Amino acid sequence: MNNKRGIAQAFSKPSEGLDIRPATVFDVFGMSRTLTRSIRDLCRADHLDDSERLALWTANKDPAAIRGWIDSGAALWVATQGDEVAAVGGLRSEGEISLLYVDPDHAAQCVGSALLCRLEDELRRLECPEAYLLATRTAHGFYSAQGWLDDGDPTEWHGIPQFPMRKSLHLLG
Repeated sequence: MNNKRGIAQAFSKPSEGLDIRPATVFDVFGMSRTLTRSIRDLCRADHLDDSERLALWTANKDPAAIRGWIDSGAALWVATQGDEVAAVGGLRSEGEISLLYVDPDHAAQCVGSALLCRLEDELRRLECPEAYLLATRTAHGFYSAQGWLDDGDPTEWHGIPQFPMRKSLHLLG
């Protein structure tokens, strides 16, 4: 393997009918649903069912806020199956993956891996030599399995641990 994406990614295949594309204003309701459901249902190890932490984390994930992100030019992506948003991703041109959330109904179906691969490819297209992100406790193992490395001590955001990670985007050979 010449691209450091990891063994799990090499042998995993996303669900049939998965489409990964830039998000549009027509996706905001599905994106909001996916983001809030993913945080609420899949990230319990991070928010510990604390209603205040959960409210803070989801406060800017409503359709109006997401439309504002899109209108301001944010690089947001969706993975869809049919008309349903299965995952949401975001990136910043300086090499940061700012979002990656999978709807609970699509968890463990390689949707997150497929979207992460697409985001990494987009950063390569932008000629970013490395990618960066802050992983939650829930997502840390997922990113490690995709070839991401720890990049410093964890920080906290409202009592929720965030693990800095990085990944080289250079192709080998």
